[in-house]
Amino acid sequence: MLDLKALKLALEQLEEERGIPREKIVGAIEDALVAAYKKDYGKKGQIIRAKFDLETGATEFYQVKIVVDESMLKAEETTPPPAPLLTKEGEGVVDERVVWSDEQHILLADAQKIKKEVKIKDELTFPLEAKDDYGRIAAQTAKQVIIQRIREAERQSVLAEYSGREGEILNGKVQKMERGNVFVDLGRTTGLLAREDQIPGEYYRQGERLKAYLYQVEETPRGVNLRLSRAHSKFVEQLFAVEAPEIAHGTVEIRAIAREPGSRTKLAVASRDPNIDPVGSCVGQRGVRVNTVIAELGGEKIDIIEWSDRAEQFIAHALSPAKINQVTLHPEETRAEILVEPDQFSLAVGKGGQNARLAAKLTGWKIDIVSPNMPPAPTPAPEEKITSDNQ
Repeated sequence: MLDLKALKLALEQLEEERGIPREKIVGAIEDALVAAYKKDYGKKGQIIRAKFDLETGATEFYQVKIVVDESMLKAEETTPPPAPLLTKEGEGVVDERVVWSDEQHILLADAQKIKKEVKIKDELTFPLEAKDDYGRIAAQTAKQVIIQRIREAERQSVLAEYSGREGEILNGKVQKMERGNVFVDLGRTTGLLAREDQIPGEYYRQGERLKAYLYQVEETPRGVNLRLSRAHSKFVEQLFAVEAPEIAHGTVEIRAIAREPGSRTKLAVASRDPNIDPVGSCVGQRGVRVNTVIAELGGEKIDIIEWSDRAEQFIAHALSPAKINQVTLHPEETRAEILVEPDQFSLAVGKGGQNARLAAKLTGWKIDIVSPNMPPAPTPAPEEKITSDNQ
């Protein structure tokens, strides 16, 4: 039988903790009981409603019939309905006539014998036979509805909480690894750190603490999906926002970022306050701030440069730590020709062309690096090309 005390307690908890009115849950229980009754005992076309008494646990079932008169009736349709009539204004006329059904309709004259003041389109209810086994069915139905409502409430609560947290770093614990994907326990729900969102070369152990960037919250039929990333460029930005109050408060801004996860990142920063050094704010005293970020990224190298509105100066900064002699711009091609001393050439290009490649991504300019008095070099492999496009 139905445990009314436990049911009332569950409804109170849902109302207080989840904000779901008990009337809605009781209504859902009644709808589920109607569906069960129709399946076992209902007749085709019947309109059935249920009344569930929360005090006694009893359920009463009613058949509903709509009051009509003969002018509202039409023959049963065996062919597609004709096109709707049009008024002078060109609007369609709604056909309110109905096809008679003994289970759904009652004529006005007959209805007035039951209830004198009844009108057309009113509803009359007729009690249906109670069934002995509906105490058991009510208990099962109530349990199922409450579980379903709890899941729906959890989903809506998770969606409401995390939709406003896109762009934040979340802390969690590795729950499990499956086919290269990492599932992160965030407390109330689980986030997904897909293979493509992981830092190359990182390995995760079940139960270890993990930080990740929340970049997408999506609602699906199976629940709310939280997509996490440690490879996203914004992850680095948010780590610096945590470590540097100047960034968190907006005094120092990260204007551009280029990243190859697990290997190297370049940041371009600017200050709104002329008295605050943007690079120094990110580096911190004795490098404590930048070293904290590097440690979180597993040793990934980070170059922090000062932003400049002058393209020549910005490009020269972007190629640090190399020293640049001259920057010649070709705006029509969005290309910059960089002149360096021979001993700075390999530093400017970087291993595998990485330094030049990241500088190009950071600045948005194609970069060609040249050096005087150097013999022609053999054609480099694709990954070692000196010319880097902003990809």
